[in-house]
Amino acid sequence: MALTEFQRQLSRSGFRLSFRQLDLTLVLDPSRLSVPRASIYLVDTVGPRLATESLIATILGRFPTARLLLVAEKFNERQAFAALRLGVRGLMTYAEAGKQLRQALPLLGAGRFWVPRSILSRFLDSILGEGRRRSLHSSASSRLSMREQQVFDDVLKGLSNKEIANNLHISERTVKFFVSSLLKKFDVQRRADLILLFYQRRMAVA
Repeated sequence: MALTEFQRQLSRSGFRLSFRQLDLTLVLDPSRLSVPRASIYLVDTVGPRLATESLIATILGRFPTARLLLVAEKFNERQAFAALRLGVRGLMTYAEAGKQLRQALPLLGAGRFWVPRSILSRFLDSILGEGRRRSLHSSASSRLSMREQQVFDDVLKGLSNKEIANNLHISERTVKFFVSSLLKKFDVQRRADLILLFYQRRMAVA
């Protein structure tokens, strides 16, 4: 039923579609799994969690620039966090897909994220709580001015504009300018997306 609904939703989306039902036993053995090349993968997480995670790793291992959107009845914290750590860019329930699928795909194709705010907020809290932010910005250092780097460091700490302004002894207006510059430079729309993007890049090279 889900496949039929996805086909209906996407029939006039402007995307060229290819649907594939996979043998779950092959998902656990990536060497035997045939995955077609695509810019965006819509993955129905109907199978076991291990099979889903293996499929995600296989797709991104073969096609690192692909965008993955996972669809499920619902997402628990463990499942959602594991998917985001693997590099998934979108999470959506079946109930949301009817209204949001056509809107989400173009954004994912442009490199954006589509993650419910509640999940994203808890995920970012877990990242910051683990103390992993120290090396998130290493690859960006050469692209940032000294002041941009200072603001970026504080953004990764989860500080507000007011807290950053007090910390760096500059005005909130100046902080807002630098935050906007960072979002534009790294092609994201929200500071939460910025943190998530760099976390995923760090995991990719770890």
